[in-house]
Amino acid sequence: MIDHMEIEVREVQTKKDLKRFVRVSDHIFSSDPHWVRPLMAERLALLDREKNPYFRHAHAAYWIACHKGRPVGRISAQIDRFVYETTGRQLGHFGLFETIDDANVAQALLNRAEEWLRENGCTHVQGPYNLSSNGECGLLVDGFDTPPALMMGHARPYFQDHLIAKGYEKAKDLLAYELDLKKPLPPRLERFVNMVDRNDDYHLREIDMSRYDEELRTIIDIFNDAWSENWGFVPLTTEEAAYLAKEIKPIVSPHRVRICEVKGKPMGMFVTLPDINASIRSINGNLLPFGWLRLIRQLFLSYPKRMRTPLMGVRKEFQKSRYSAAMSMMMIEHTRREVVRRGADWSELSWILEDNFGMRKILEEIGCTVYKTYRIYEKALA
Repeated sequence: MIDHMEIEVREVQTKKDLKRFVRVSDHIFSSDPHWVRPLMAERLALLDREKNPYFRHAHAAYWIACHKGRPVGRISAQIDRFVYETTGRQLGHFGLFETIDDANVAQALLNRAEEWLRENGCTHVQGPYNLSSNGECGLLVDGFDTPPALMMGHARPYFQDHLIAKGYEKAKDLLAYELDLKKPLPPRLERFVNMVDRNDDYHLREIDMSRYDEELRTIIDIFNDAWSENWGFVPLTTEEAAYLAKEIKPIVSPHRVRICEVKGKPMGMFVTLPDINASIRSINGNLLPFGWLRLIRQLFLSYPKRMRTPLMGVRKEFQKSRYSAAMSMMMIEHTRREVVRRGADWSELSWILEDNFGMRKILEEIGCTVYKTYRIYEKALA
């Protein structure tokens, strides 16, 4: 164990510091065969207070722990005005927590983040969030034997031990489901979906890429309504939606993004993206000098075999209808058929709250199984 007197926790101040903060992961995960090295440009954009519209309603600080000049860990702390407004609590977040397996390093990082949150008026801390519940969130606590899917986190098994030792307790588990896309719906459920298909009040359509920005606003509007009463929900702003739309547009295809209309009103949405982490992994997170060519070749010259569904929802006014489950199954099934026809065979649907039993039942009925668990931890800042 490193002597705590030899650990220096430095706050990130410059762009050079920020790049170093991102690359701390290289030291932590160097021997992990399932880690996917993130693209530097994507990480820097996430953390950039000028570029990321998250910072219009939040502020954050980042720190790197060093021992004899070598990075041995990192952490962030965030305060989001929307969290205060939606929870009514002085609740701060921590995130981007990574450390070597050393209790003193972990404690030094957590102490600094907690101190900053306490100084800024927080009474409780929750996380990890990278940077909010609309990004990567939760600490991987089960499912270390496979790489993370697109926009999902990865961790070392010992991370959770250091959080628990520091007094953090489970607040909520987030579940990632996997689905064998080549496995058809059970006949009973297929009849159920076909029944809704034949109902003239219901119309399932692909998004119109010529109206991309407008379509994404519709999807985010459904998302903000559908998820508004879920635990940990923080709304996506118009600015954040536009930012997200721009970021993901290169990997959006109409047949993978569906809107379900009921009597002409958009009531449900389903977004599936290719899991490009396999391609990012093959270039080791380096677009230069020729990584971008390999990435383009893998993404556009052959159809991706792996998918991830990060967004799915039905408006609140319709959630208790007997057709709500059928709408969800219909969106999943039509998308499944299309991606399988083109060559996909696997998908992750994530994340799902552990106590969202309605959605869990739907996913398990169509053949999904939990294969990863992410945990949100909480602690009082006494």
